Amino acid sequence: MSSIVKTQNQNVTYLYLNRPEKFNSFNREMALSAQQHLDDCIRDKTTRAIVLIGKGKAFCAGQDLQEVANPDENPGFKKILEEHYNPIVTRIRNIEIPVILAVNGVAAGAGANLALCCDIVVACEKASFIQAFSKIGLIPDSGGTYFLPRLVGFQRASALAMLGDKIDAFEAERMGMIYTYYSSETFENEVDKLAHRLANMPTKALAFIKKAMNQSLENGLENQLALESKYQIASAQTEDYQEGVNAFVEKRQPKFKGK
Repeated sequence: MSSIVKTQNQNVTYLYLNRPEKFNSFNREMALSAQQHLDDCIRDKTTRAIVLIGKGKAFCAGQDLQEVANPDENPGFKKILEEHYNPIVTRIRNIEIPVILAVNGVAAGAGANLALCCDIVVACEKASFIQAFSKIGLIPDSGGTYFLPRLVGFQRASALAMLGDKIDAFEAERMGMIYTYYSSETFENEVDKLAHRLANMPTKALAFIKKAMNQSLENGLENQLALESKYQIASAQTEDYQEGVNAFVEKRQPKFKGK
């Protein structure tokens, strides 16, 4: 059984974490497979939006602790971070395609922090987020100490990381950890609508937005204004910009091609 299941619907690629019996916890095989599938999305010119979601009741329970507890299987934390999680995070942030994280259940440990690094995070009303690291004597990894303070503030991030409190979808939305949440009945349909909405938008502009957002985390105002000018000029040279202007003038819906 493949640990990552890929499906495609028009221009949207869905990547399902597929170890439901382990609450989709990561082992080495799944981490490397996730990287390969993300690389395939980069090369696939038909993919204009990516959805990451879990099979079963959980999104991802983090690291498979049975793997690290087994001396014959334990890759060690240096390899787990440098070869498993960190490459996934950097791929998600650098891929020039919008990545939606659809949290269908519990997102704990590395699973919670992989969610935080995506472009748009939505959740089912039954979802929950747990910075579970401190409960076993570890610190948040997978970008948790980078993204969480920027999303929810320094004080709240420190408390969540140290205490390991469980946060439900309502609270996650309230504190700015996620974009929104949906009812259990409408969750899959709403995720699908959101993904196709992004896939039909001007892809080049979305890529420039993503790059600008990435660099805004480090830039001062002057450098960010200069970066906005650079990307705005580049956006204005795309076919999608001209289509957007023409559609506005002609009072019709634009048909963007990602060019």
